Order: sequence, then C-alpha cells, then structure tokens
Amino acid sequence: MDIAVLMDDLASIKPYKDTTFALMLAAQARGHRMMVFDQGDWQVRDGNVQAYVRTVRLVDQDEDFFRVLNEEVIDLCEVDVVLQRKDPPFNLRYIYDSYMLDLLEAQGVRVVNPPQALRDMNEKFAITRLPQCTPETLISKSRDEILAFLREFGEVVAKPLDGMGGSGVFKLTLGDKNTNAILDAMNPDGLQTLMVQRYLDKVTEGDKRILVINGEAADYGLARLPAEGEFRANLAAGGRGVVQPLTEREWWIVEQVQPLLAAERLYLVGLDVIGGYLTELNVTSPTCMREIEKATGQKIAERFWQGLEE
Repeated sequence: MDIAVLMDDLASIKPYKDTTFALMLAAQARGHRMMVFDQGDWQVRDGNVQAYVRTVRLVDQDEDFFRVLNEEVIDLCEVDVVLQRKDPPFNLRYIYDSYMLDLLEAQGVRVVNPPQALRDMNEKFAITRLPQCTPETLISKSRDEILAFLREFGEVVAKPLDGMGGSGVFKLTLGDKNTNAILDAMNPDGLQTLMVQRYLDKVTEGDKRILVINGEAADYGLARLPAEGEFRANLAAGGRGVVQPLTEREWWIVEQVQPLLAAERLYLVGLDVIGGYLTELNVTSPTCMREIEKATGQKIAERFWQGLEE
C-alpha cells in the first residue's frame, strides 16, 4: 500500500517512544511505501487534494532514524491510506485538516481515524457518553457550579477540553486560597468550557493507557505513575511508565466502550483509566505503543496494519 502520514515534523520526534514511528516501522516492514506530510503541505484545487510529500525510509535507532528518498507533489486520492497522527491542540487548523480528509474519504481513501469521528469525539467530552464508566464529572463554564462541585467532593481536577500531555490541568482543593486565582487563569472571561472531575487518589497507582485497535484491546496497558510531588501522571509531565496487564474492571470498561468505537468507526483509540474509572478517550494520536511492545514483546503495530490490510 501507499501510506501517507499527516504528522508533526518527523525530525522532531523521539523514536524510542513515538507511536507514529512504531506504526510507520511496522508498515515499512510489511512492504508498504511510507510518505509524510504536515499541516502546511496540502491544498485543494477544484476538489482535488494535493500534498507535498516526502517518501521516507526509516531505521529503528535514536539518531539518523530516517532518510528522504523522494519529494514530490501528489494527488492524495491516489494513496491507499492516510494516517492522521497530528498531535493536538485541536484547533481551527485541525478542523480544516479534517475537511481535507473528508474529501479523501469520499474519493475512496481509507483515513484513520475518520475525520468525522475526530470532530465528534472530543477526547475529554466523549466520556460523557459512558457515565457508567467515569468518575463524577462536571463540564461547565460557570465558576459557581465548579465551586459547588469542589465543595461536594473536596478535591477535584480541572482541565481544558483541548489540551494534551497534562498541559493546563490543575488540582483544586477545598480551602486552598489559590482556587480563584487558578480559575481566573483557566477561565478569565467566563466563556471557557472546563471539565472538572472528582480527584481519584489512586492516580498514585497509575493512570493506565489502554490501546484499542479495531475494537480489540491489547491485553497490557501502560500505567503512568506521577513524579514525586506531582499529581499528573502524564509522561510529558514527568511521569514514568510501568506496563501492567489489564484488570477485570478494565476489560469491562473496554466492553462498554466497544459499541461507541464501532459506531464512530474509530480504529485506534487510547483509553485513560485511573482506579477503574475512564477519564479520557484519546482519538487524535494515541501513544504508549512502543513502551508496551518493548516490555511484552507483543507486535501491536503489526496488528494495526493486519486489520487494515484485511
């Protein structure tokens, strides 16, 4: 297959832990041609999506891990698969990318994940469709409602709806004199929508990333443990990862999520689970595949491409 990957600058990634790199390596090993392009490389002319792409050859090492074989402008409708792996923020540029991907889908290109699902399934808001799996959760612009929620539970976590990697996430504690200052910073004009969840103290035991491919979960997940003095377990916030088998409760969550993933045609998803509760549903560019593969020897990236080939 000819596969084009929409992603951040390839030269900027960390190959040892980058899931996009793992997927590209596996595709290359299976004989597929790999091309990359970024948000500034595409245009639509008279309904035809064109992109400046680099055909690359990858090497599984930390330095000098790719070389460019060819550079050209192509009609993207000629490729077999477009892999959408651009990291958030999910902003207007991201929306415009999704319109381009809509055109490609209509022309018969397989887009993973589908652009309609990317627009419909905000990674924070989407869990509201599965309240049986989640901690107590409030989504609101109202400071009064957020403070009432804080009084109800004593400790909560507040986060913006469009971030990643723990950016902009705060823990609010009842009685903390900084609470209003934090809310001033998060929602200065009262028009920003925030997600607020009951604080789960089991985050100290890990915020587990569970990868689901074509509706089937890998049987090990990466439990991300907060750094000393930190409540955020995100690896980007200094957390460390420990690979663990899924628990009975986590398998139950996967079962609960499967019908939604099927309905939205989501092929690759990352579930975030803390203490047996679903806290986020990652659909834009789920990560942690390399860490799980390295610890278990499982070929999760190969499973990804086997499903698409079939």
